[in-house]
Amino acid sequence: MIVVCDTSPLHYLILVNQERLVHILFQEVVTTPEVIEEMLAAGAPQVIKGWASSPPSWLEVRSAQSIDLTLQLGKGESSAISLASELQQVRTDVILLIDERDGRQAAKARGLKTAGTLAILSEAARMNLVELPAVISQLQKTSFHIKTSIVEEVLRLDRERKRSQQGDAKTMNE
Repeated sequence: MIVVCDTSPLHYLILVNQERLVHILFQEVVTTPEVIEEMLAAGAPQVIKGWASSPPSWLEVRSAQSIDLTLQLGKGESSAISLASELQQVRTDVILLIDERDGRQAAKARGLKTAGTLAILSEAARMNLVELPAVISQLQKTSFHIKTSIVEEVLRLDRERKRSQQGDAKTMNE
């Protein structure tokens, strides 16, 4: 499976020291030069700039052959959607990692599968790689914006999953 990353999910995963999860969850991790450029922007936190100036070896930076100018989104979103669309023409296992609502809607309108920062963290919690409440608490201390109702639902599902796993483990031990 290949994931094309937009700026926001990488940004926030770096801020909560969980960017490695993208590499753990996906076989291939790709982003665009425009996303890296956004991460290096003057107002970006130093930790983001440092990461983007020397990305890990598991991250491939690849340009889209052409950027869809009809998107009317930022450079990062437009380039990530364009690259994901190009990759989807030759592969069926492409996911676009994007948080912004307008970007997600544009991607879905083009038939792309999308996921966001919370989906990455939830999947990592399901695999017992992170404690979801703790990492969401860290995320909420950043400038990450999402509806409270969505966060509450993600945490509720995590609690249910944990209860179910505990029940399964208890049954196995009996």
